[in-house]
Amino acid sequence: MNVVIETGEVDLEGLLVLPEEAKSLVAFAHGSGSSRLSPRNGYVAKILNEAGIATLLLDLLTAEEDLDYDMRFDISLLTDRLIDATDWLQRRKETKDLKLGYFGASTGAAAALKAASKLGKTVSAVVSRGGRPDLASPQELSNVTAPTLFIVGGLDDVVIELNRSAFRHLACEKEMKIIPGATHLFEEAGTLEQVAVEARNWFKRHLG
Repeated sequence: MNVVIETGEVDLEGLLVLPEEAKSLVAFAHGSGSSRLSPRNGYVAKILNEAGIATLLLDLLTAEEDLDYDMRFDISLLTDRLIDATDWLQRRKETKDLKLGYFGASTGAAAALKAASKLGKTVSAVVSRGGRPDLASPQELSNVTAPTLFIVGGLDDVVIELNRSAFRHLACEKEMKIIPGATHLFEEAGTLEQVAVEARNWFKRHLG
């Protein structure tokens, strides 16, 4: 269902899917230039839904804001918006009792990790796909308590190194998966499917 999340500043648009008897929910923080209609994140969300996990595909910026390149990289703003969306989920009757995870892509991964560092046990698992976790500070990364999985394309050399650098600062349960033959957007045959399976398995393990 299409939803609108009021942040007090702007209204954010989202797509909420609630499978019957879902016990957990994953909120998606999209990367720069992407949206709740992203076919890649939509595919991952579909695989999670089929596993009985609810999903919220969320625009952290309005359409007008997303035209501003600087706002796409305002990680603090994206983090605040994700926390606002989390508060909204915790107030909503259908979602307030669901165990929560975050799935972040590109810059959205930094926002997911920063939000997880602030919210502590409210967030039970984090997955980063082709993310920029290096845009969160070492202190914030070390404060994350949620089990965290980094997924990176094997041909995405620069992002692999950025992920390895951030990975060292995590003190929580953590794993890093490199998908062979994949570039940054996981457009190669079969690579996005591998991302979805890794994410599904991680969330099922840690969200129940």
